[in-house]
Amino acid sequence: MLKIKQYRYGGDNLGYLVYGLKRAVAIDGGAWPDILNFVSRNNLVLDYVVNTHDHFDHTCGNEELLRKTTASELRCDDFLDGQEIIVDDDKITVIKTPGHSLESCCFYTGSALISGDTLFNGTIGNCFSGDLKAFFLSIKRLMALPSQTLVYAGHDYWMASLDFAAHLEPANKDIERFRSRYDPEHVCSTLEEEYLVNPYLRFNTTPIVDVLKERNLPHATEWERWTSLMSIA
Repeated sequence: MLKIKQYRYGGDNLGYLVYGLKRAVAIDGGAWPDILNFVSRNNLVLDYVVNTHDHFDHTCGNEELLRKTTASELRCDDFLDGQEIIVDDDKITVIKTPGHSLESCCFYTGSALISGDTLFNGTIGNCFSGDLKAFFLSIKRLMALPSQTLVYAGHDYWMASLDFAAHLEPANKDIERFRSRYDPEHVCSTLEEEYLVNPYLRFNTTPIVDVLKERNLPHATEWERWTSLMSIA
């Protein structure tokens, strides 16, 4: 089974090394000195350098990782949806998730999702692409993954996300339970937990629908509910 090591860099950025017994893949490798140190100490071969999207805070480690190893770069725009990256005898599946940016993608190991700026712990990313429909469909795809899937995001926005969630749902006791288990050394949730606290995954729940009704926002369909949520500052 593939292992995932999380790296914090640049304040709230989170990058990852996905590895098996011998091979490894760096995802959003801004913490390149730590990644190289771990690879060396554990006698791993770094095969690929990839990114969840092309924003510089996620690609800023690429040059050094490529220069100091024999790894190849796989660019977001070149991925096919469902493409597999082989690591030893395991695989990482690419899920194309346009929305935050047009080229955004997530990486699914079968038990964990490295979600970049598409899905955070407790919230979602900004729609910088301007394509809200694509973003909605991307979120729906991720919601179809198994509920025990671990979510490893591109930034640690845990506390701020929960402040907004609590503003929308002050009676939601799961929010404070989620807040209490925050671990800055391992920022991770399950999709099941996200369904309990993340407003952008809870658009079909009665409490969220009630919020939209109270604000006189469109709420008749899933699409209306989701776009209405996106309009709330």
